[in-house]
Amino acid sequence: MLGVNARPAVAKVVNPLAVRLARVGVTPDMVTITGTVGAIAGAAGLIATGHLFWGAFTVTVFVLLDMLDGALARLRGGGSVFGAVLDSTGDRAADAAIFGALVWWYSGEGDNRMLVLLALLCLVLGVLTSYIKARAEGMGLACDVGIVERTERLILVLVGTGFTGLEIPYAVHVALWVLLVGSAVTVGQRVLAVKRAAAGARIEP
Repeated sequence: MLGVNARPAVAKVVNPLAVRLARVGVTPDMVTITGTVGAIAGAAGLIATGHLFWGAFTVTVFVLLDMLDGALARLRGGGSVFGAVLDSTGDRAADAAIFGALVWWYSGEGDNRMLVLLALLCLVLGVLTSYIKARAEGMGLACDVGIVERTERLILVLVGTGFTGLEIPYAVHVALWVLLVGSAVTVGQRVLAVKRAAAGARIEP
C-alpha cells in the first residue's frame, strides 16, 4: 500500500512544516477543515465546470494538507477522538466531491455517459472500502489489506483528471477503469480478511 510505504519519505518534508504551524497556534482540526473545504471548493468550482487540470491541481494541494493534521496531532502529544472522526469525515466528503464533480461535468457539457457510470461505481466502491474497514475495526477486527486505499484512489483520479485537462487522450478513462478494478479487488480482499478474522466469532444476542 503506497500510503504506508511512502510515510517515512513524506514525514521528512511534512514534519518541519508541522513544527512551524504548531508554533503559530495552528491546530490539527483547523488544518482538517481547511483541507476539506478547499478540496470540495476546488472540485465543485473547477472540475465540475470543466477546468479539469486546474481543478485536479487545486484539489491535490488541499488534499496534501491531510498529511499535516496527523503530524500536528503527534506534535501535540496525540490526536483527539473528535479530531479522528472529523478527519475521516472530511476525507469522505472530499472524495465524494471529486467523483461527484466528475459525474456533474460528464453528465452535462462533458457528455460521456460511460465516464459518469465509472465515476459513480468508483465512488461507491471507495465508500465500501472505507466502510468495511471501519465496521471491522468497530467489531475489534483488523482490516488493513487492499491494493487500493485512499492514497492510490486519489492519485489515480486526480492524475487522470489533470492529464485529461492537458488534453491527453483517454487519461481519465484509463484512470477510472484501473481504479474500478483495483477498488473491486480491494473490497473483495477486505471481505475475505474479515471473514477469516471473524471465523468462529459470534455476536451476543
